[in-house]
Amino acid sequence: ADYLFLLPANARMTDAAVRLTHVSKRFGDRTVLDDVSFEVPKGTAFCLLGRSGTGKSVTLKHIIGLMQPDEGRVMVRGKDVSRLKGAELSEVRRSMGFLFQSAALFDSITVGENVAFPLRRHTDWNDGKIRDTARARLAEVGLDTDFDKMPADLSGGMRKRAGLARAMALDPDILLVEEPSAGLDPITADEIDELLVDLKKKGTTLVVVTHNIPSARHVGDELAFLHDGRVIARGSAEELERSEHDMVRAFMRSEGAG
Repeated sequence: ADYLFLLPANARMTDAAVRLTHVSKRFGDRTVLDDVSFEVPKGTAFCLLGRSGTGKSVTLKHIIGLMQPDEGRVMVRGKDVSRLKGAELSEVRRSMGFLFQSAALFDSITVGENVAFPLRRHTDWNDGKIRDTARARLAEVGLDTDFDKMPADLSGGMRKRAGLARAMALDPDILLVEEPSAGLDPITADEIDELLVDLKKKGTTLVVVTHNIPSARHVGDELAFLHDGRVIARGSAEELERSEHDMVRAFMRSEGAG
């Protein structure tokens, strides 16, 4: 079966930026993650697919240390985040950026100050350096003239770009992305995908949760399909198209943008 293999053939154990090993998570009587294992080699993009409520967002929360597994291990850059606390956990989190589905900008401060926020919180840089860095991050996503605007003045695609700039403010090695194309028109979704591909080319490791199959094909080096908390198929887009599971094949034929 597709889910029996755990490691890509060309991956070595030392290459993983993120690795989940036999991770299970329950909420009461409901098992949300059931013996999930996968690894993401450094500088690659891993796309997690599946229907709503199958544990994709819960997986991201385990990687960033917001949840701890009931069983198994969650390794990020060689450290088990499920066992870290305080300063050690904060240090690992500094190596990760998180782009939320809604972009999750702070409505009461400018776009530029949104991007500056993690820099003010996690560095001792002076105000000039922080503002220059925030402007540079905004320029990288095509928002170089929008530093002083309020989030309410931005379109959905611009908010997503601003969220990406904030997620990359500290130049993290790993970027976790939740539904990058949700609520966007196909052209804007393609633009966000291109930004993600550019980050990958620069060496950033991506873990992307998405329902958008064209996006997953474009961005992902490897795709995995979660169903009822289990990885039932994993591999390239072409391999998932040939999956023994009818649901996976049907999902891969979808061209929806959200």
